[in-house]
Amino acid sequence: MFSFLYYLLLLAIPLMAVVIFHHLKKQQHKRTTLPPGPKPLPIIGNLHQLDSSNLNLQLWNLSKIYGSIFSLQIGFKPAIVISSPKLAKEVLKDHDLDVSSRPPSLGTTRLSYNGFDLIFSPCSEYWREIRKICVVHFFSSKRISGFYHIRKSEVERMLGKISEHVSSSKTTNLSEILMSVSSSIVCRIAFGRRYEVYMARNHS
Repeated sequence: MFSFLYYLLLLAIPLMAVVIFHHLKKQQHKRTTLPPGPKPLPIIGNLHQLDSSNLNLQLWNLSKIYGSIFSLQIGFKPAIVISSPKLAKEVLKDHDLDVSSRPPSLGTTRLSYNGFDLIFSPCSEYWREIRKICVVHFFSSKRISGFYHIRKSEVERMLGKISEHVSSSKTTNLSEILMSVSSSIVCRIAFGRRYEVYMARNHS
């Protein structure tokens, strides 16, 4: 048994080395077509240079070194950072079709039935068609007005909760309350029950 695992390990190491080498060569070829940027490490890319607590300052410092458009490697995924209003306008207005699709991932692909929903579907004729259907049948003024009573009751509940906190001198977390209101409105429209009830029934 030990000898079998030993030989299996000996076989796996060179195979892993070949796969990693092939991936690095592929990434290096990709980087030749990307804007300049800091050199990434294998596997993690430039993640070691990014800190979410002051990400905007780090990106600003990198823009002073590499220019107003530069590339980063986020793990295995390349990303382009634009820090110039002029370039941002050019990308989002003149080349909007090239950047309007969301990057595919395993999770979103499974969640959206291989990208056939409105949110994760790539920008295409299919997406335009389902967007048109949603605008006409789901997001029309008449349809939205039909859910007025749901929005009204949830906002009233929110105001009541804030009043209770004020009366009892409790700290009010507005972000949490607003998230709860938004979730409850969506859940009542989609499933017919409030967010807390829906979550309780699905976790029980």
